[in-house]
Parts: sequence; C-alpha cells; structure tokens
Amino acid sequence: MKRTALAALGLGLVAALAASSGMATAATRSVATGDVNLRAGPGTSYPVVRVVPRGASVATHGCLKDYSWCDVSYARARGWVSARYLTTVVAGARVVVSPRVAVPVVTFGPAYWNRYYAAYPWYRRGPAYYGPANRGPAPRYYRGPRPCAGGCSGARVVTGPAGRTRVRRWHVNP
Repeated sequence: MKRTALAALGLGLVAALAASSGMATAATRSVATGDVNLRAGPGTSYPVVRVVPRGASVATHGCLKDYSWCDVSYARARGWVSARYLTTVVAGARVVVSPRVAVPVVTFGPAYWNRYYAAYPWYRRGPAYYGPANRGPAPRYYRGPRPCAGGCSGARVVTGPAGRTRVRRWHVNP
C-alpha cells in the first residue's frame, strides 16, 4: 500500500512538472492543402526549413493573433506555415485554420529561434530575419548652440492670442 501511494505521488509529480513545462499542451491536427514551405519564421523572408507535401498531416501549435501564419511541426521539424494552406476538421467539416478554430495564439521571437534553429546553417543570421531587440528610441544629445559663421539672422511670422500677427526678426553677431 505504501509503495502504491508513493508511485501515485511520483506519477502525479511527473504529470504536474510536464504540465508546467508546456509538454502537455495539445496541438491541433491540420492538413496541408498544397506543397507548402515550412519556414523558420512567420513570413516569406525567413529561410525554408523543409517542404510539407500536399495532404500531409501537421501538428498546429498555435497561430499569430491575425491567423496569417501558424507554428507547426512536421516530420521532426518545427516552423511556420501560412494559415491559408492549412485546414482542420471542425464539427465534421474541413475548414481553413482561422479564429473559429480553437487554435491558441502564439508569438515569434529570438527565444523561439534559439530553441529550434541552433543546428541550422543560417541560425547566426537570426537578427537579420526577426530584427534586433527593441531598445527604444535612440538617445538625443544636446550639442549646444550652433555656431554662426559671419552672423546669423532670421525672421518668423507670429500670431498672438488676440489674433494680431507680427514679424519677429533676429540677428546674432559672431
């Protein structure tokens, strides 16, 4: 009895770890409607991992928010396929993968690239495909007043709060 309880506890612990690590997420079975490129990212600019033949079954792990590209597995390869080339069965009818189909929304970025493509020859060119990390706008530095060669002058038309306009002129001697 003690041995059975320990085995059940161990099995429950393994199941909990698998669920928390993402191993237990179920993929939706889809079918390729034509010979389609399995790409390393969601777009035609990404390298081709392999070709999925027409009628091949793929595991769809999720799609981008707009359902334009889906993350799929085929023959031990992981990559992205245009959702237009994937169908799945819903209520007995074959439909194109779309928001109506219960496929989770996923994202793409450097972590995905590093996990699945480190062994490929084009792996090091990753940032050329998915872009550098977003670091925000470039810093702006104040360089002080600009020097005037031979003096600076200018004019500007200004409209005041009462609607009157006037010309403001200035001149700076070097």
